[in-house]
Amino acid sequence: MVNVGILGATGMVGQRFIELLDQHPIFNITALTASQRSAGKRYEDATTWYLDNKMPESVRDIVVVDTDPSQVDDLDIVFSALPSDTAAKVEPEFARSHIVASNASAMRMEDDVPLVIPEVNPEYLDLIEVQQKNRGWDGFIVTNPNCSTIALTLTLKPLYDRFDIKRVYVSTMQAVSGAGYNGVPSMAIVDNLVPFIGEEEEKIETETLHLLGDLEDGVVTPASFGVSASCHRVAVVDGHTEAVFIEMEDPADVEEIESTMADFTGLPQKLDLYSAPKNPVVVRSEENRPQPRMDRNESGGMSVVVGRVRQDVAFNNSFRYVLVGHNTIRGAAGASILNAELINEIL
Repeated sequence: MVNVGILGATGMVGQRFIELLDQHPIFNITALTASQRSAGKRYEDATTWYLDNKMPESVRDIVVVDTDPSQVDDLDIVFSALPSDTAAKVEPEFARSHIVASNASAMRMEDDVPLVIPEVNPEYLDLIEVQQKNRGWDGFIVTNPNCSTIALTLTLKPLYDRFDIKRVYVSTMQAVSGAGYNGVPSMAIVDNLVPFIGEEEEKIETETLHLLGDLEDGVVTPASFGVSASCHRVAVVDGHTEAVFIEMEDPADVEEIESTMADFTGLPQKLDLYSAPKNPVVVRSEENRPQPRMDRNESGGMSVVVGRVRQDVAFNNSFRYVLVGHNTIRGAAGASILNAELINEIL
């Protein structure tokens, strides 16, 4: 077994980590960290549990410690669910001696930090050696992208590889859990839609091109097509919905678009990693799917569900589709866990 810890374990993403790691065949939770006000308490006493499933028995009696490398022993991997400002200070401290699989945005766009979706760009893990050399660390940091970016990029990767992409427009309808339990006041979202999510559009536009870029001699050159995003918060608990408009360089038809996404697999599927879905992208034919309540938990929340694939007659070689991805599973905790499974398998 591989001993793991969770940084920021009492928050919503920290709880997802616990839920997904409970009974994991490889990873064994031995340490939970949180703020000083929670340190010294049993996890059950320190945490208000937000998820539908009950708190696992395996973590109830673990004593929470302060988020400091000196407070944890004998850990192979730490999963970070920290807020970005805290992560920027704390994650490098842990990376001096630990493997850090981070969901935080703080280190994502650092030149020597791999930003990885295992089905999309596993070769970026080659940056680990560059990072360790640059920073003098025995450990390292690997990050996963923004939740909306992950869902979008999983659908773009097979299309980009086969047809090449000229430009992408995406309009997101994002669940409130993406902002954390206290992130959006109920009076702000009930009977409402909020047409702004701080830094979200910039993350999608930047991270997507980075993920689909090329790594050569330790340097990532981003993909060169255009990405334009508009992001909105809606009154859905879990599951981000995205309306995607894509113009490609090469001709295709709807059937080719659907089959290319549906047949897509990557290295995690080849290696049969525990958290890897059989199909990273599931394509549905019903005219009213996908829907977050009905489709967010596909493959345990690790698949992105696509529907309403149709030709866009406004432009040549253009198509439209709708996707749903579970933002706190595939878009957050599950993404970090899959990264860690890949690292554990190949490094």
